[in-house]
Amino acid sequence: MELTGARWRKSSRSAQSNDCVEVATNVPGVVGVRDSKDAAGAVLTFEPYAWRVFLTAPPR
Repeated sequence: MELTGARWRKSSRSAQSNDCVEVATNVPGVVGVRDSKDAAGAVLTFEPYAWRVFLTAPPR
């Protein structure tokens, strides 16, 4: 999947740490997730609906 033009962002709760994930939600039809320490590394992609389900799921 090509994510050219993706705008990556970290959670505001991560402060200045690089030990977190970054998310790109501006690419139509896909949400990208990557390790902030390895921006050139692998990217996981999710359908927007699946991402919303993940975000709203109760903690286990």
